[in-house]
Amino acid sequence: MPYRNLTPQQALTKLKEGNFRFSNNMSLNQDLLQQMKDTQHKQEPFAVVLSCMDSRTSAELIFDLGIGDIFSIRIAGNVITQGILGSLEFATAAAGSKLIVILGHTNCGAIKGACDDVKMGNLTALLDKIKPAIAKENTITENRTSANPDFVDAVTHLNIQHSLEQVLEQSPVINDLVKNGKVGIIAALYNIGTGKIEFYEDDAVIPQVQHEEKNVS
Repeated sequence: MPYRNLTPQQALTKLKEGNFRFSNNMSLNQDLLQQMKDTQHKQEPFAVVLSCMDSRTSAELIFDLGIGDIFSIRIAGNVITQGILGSLEFATAAAGSKLIVILGHTNCGAIKGACDDVKMGNLTALLDKIKPAIAKENTITENRTSANPDFVDAVTHLNIQHSLEQVLEQSPVINDLVKNGKVGIIAALYNIGTGKIEFYEDDAVIPQVQHEEKNVS
């Protein structure tokens, strides 16, 4: 499906509409085989979603989308790495996606592990990337562990915000695209119990008018 002319705001609206359908059991009847054939030579995903690897948070499903609609990048705790930044840059600067979504979720195992200071092989370094969100959380002084749902929720929210900030701080490519109105970026939280996604509009940078390239003759 051609999405090249969508604005960042329109891309966000499509995601909101898709999640509404999903969370209300109104998902579209997708012809996935036809979509596979339509996209075999070209893709134009309108958004890129960075989400957790949790088995319950498949972006294509919870946004009620089909093959070729979005780029889906998944890593435990939706943390930022050099590879993640490179993938986001490819999606936006090279492939033309109009919107970046940093999507966390409730009851996240990676967040809980970081809260409990879990140490296990290579996972240790990954969980360390969540530690800044834990340090930033200063409203809860007791039981700062995974046993406290309020603490986990607070760290989850801060971790999503931290990831968004890191994208803009560590990727001049994406920062320029956002500043020039070509790409929007927003944080969001998926509730694994209700299927609904809360978009953090106050933290978002969503251009209302698509940047138009001047024709060079």
